[in-house]
Amino acid sequence: MRDALLDLFLGASCVGCGLPGRTLCPRCSHDLPTRPQHVRAVMPSPSPPGLAPALTAAEYADPLRRMILRHKEERAFGLAAPLGRVLAAAVRVVLEPLPPGVVALLVPVPSRPAVVRERGHDPTARIVRAATRLLRHEGHPVAMSRLLRQRRRLADQAGLDAEDRAANLRDALAVRPEVLRRLARSRVPVVAVVCDDVITTGATAREAQRALSDSGVPVGAIAVVAATRLRRPPG
Repeated sequence: MRDALLDLFLGASCVGCGLPGRTLCPRCSHDLPTRPQHVRAVMPSPSPPGLAPALTAAEYADPLRRMILRHKEERAFGLAAPLGRVLAAAVRVVLEPLPPGVVALLVPVPSRPAVVRERGHDPTARIVRAATRLLRHEGHPVAMSRLLRQRRRLADQAGLDAEDRAANLRDALAVRPEVLRRLARSRVPVVAVVCDDVITTGATAREAQRALSDSGVPVGAIAVVAATRLRRPPG
């Protein structure tokens, strides 16, 4: 409601084309990469050893980049659903080979608690929740589970290279024991899909994968909204 009131009094424009009106106009919403042909495998270079298959439907470039940033930093909650549609496109590819009866657990990578308090929301969890609702509505056997938590303070990842990110994240995540116990009591066979908004070096996704695997939760893949194209200087 607050988002709608701000749009009413301050005016709004489409994050894609800039036309006045909705935060995302129908044309730009229709043009989002949400179809099977958009999904591709991504592999950071260098890739963390043992990284599970990573899938995305988009490169981290405008207008999707602006959508992610506005949703994350400016609390443009109306963008959660369209971003969830992009994420769902990657998840559908993961679901195709799953045996009958297996549930895909969409596990969002946890944000730093201090950052969540500062922003007033957890953007990754909000996007994953939107993707889960869409996929369940389509009849897919999926569920969102906030299995992961941070168990120590992390440095800001911005500006760190691949090696520094990996060192910063080493043993930083853990599984919530109470959530794991509920999962075990349900006796439903599951496979985890690590979900994030952007993959850059793969260090965050690999640490999430490690924490889940060490707790006995199998990880089938990593699904992200967008992938950054790393540009390295010659040599």
